[in-house]
Amino acid sequence: MCLAVPARVTRLIDDEWCVVDLGGVRKDVCTALVEEVREGEYLIIHVGYALGRIDASEAEQTLALLELQAEAREELEGYAP
Repeated sequence: MCLAVPARVTRLIDDEWCVVDLGGVRKDVCTALVEEVREGEYLIIHVGYALGRIDASEAEQTLALLELQAEAREELEGYAP
């Protein structure tokens, strides 16, 4: 199974690279598959490549759900049946 996650573009490096914010972690990402990337927009990222754009509202909802999932997993790890 593959997972692509939304990330916000924080800085353009050149025509094919940018820096994104993934939950506070900054990462260089290849943007060769997406035309005219702009700072501040959200991209769908998979293993260092931007696959496409995502609406800011949808990206924020997805990130909130991923955060809830992480919190639930932490709670369950502390539970011993």
